[in-house]
Amino acid sequence: MIRQPKDINEQTPWQEMTIGGEIAGPATSVATMTGEWRSNRPVYIPENCKQCLLCAPFCPDSSIPVTEGKRGDFDYDHCKGCGICYKICPFSAIQFVKEGEPS
Repeated sequence: MIRQPKDINEQTPWQEMTIGGEIAGPATSVATMTGEWRSNRPVYIPENCKQCLLCAPFCPDSSIPVTEGKRGDFDYDHCKGCGICYKICPFSAIQFVKEGEPS
């Protein structure tokens, strides 16, 4: 049982403190919909894409799915709109628009 300090100036001994920074289990980030943080959104233009797949490994959120060597559309549930994919694409297969604007 964790003992609460009696007054704000009293310090809890480190042995009695709640453990922090624990990872509850693997792959918990999948359940966190971080795409709601976005203010700009990438838009995939498949007719411009040459399937070079440069964008996928640069995406810090793993929001560009690749299946059988071909990229798919964005995983908007997890894309934070950082724009790295837009900057790295040499074929203009990714455009960037303000969130809420039409593609």
